[in-house]
Amino acid sequence: MELIAAPYHLNDKAKNIQPILNVEKTKIINIQLQQGETVPEHAVDADVAIIARSGKVNFTVEGKTVEVSPQQVLYMAPLEKHSLAAVEASDLMVVQTKR
Repeated sequence: MELIAAPYHLNDKAKNIQPILNVEKTKIINIQLQQGETVPEHAVDADVAIIARSGKVNFTVEGKTVEVSPQQVLYMAPLEKHSLAAVEASDLMVVQTKR
């Protein structure tokens, strides 16, 4: 067992992207964005689940935009092109699982 910290960094940064865990086929990344911050379009060769811990983020996936907020999970298939923009200060967990 390992308890891993994922501290809040937006008090002193506009954007924080930090790997949390990388084991076998799974990677967990913490993304924290101040309102208005973006991540440019990219794709990942893995199944991706986005879990919002706080805030609201617009994800544009293959040209379609959805707003992700707490109590929702966004799933993306491998190689789906996506970008994101923080509607408000946000804290996300990204779980990438290779097939």
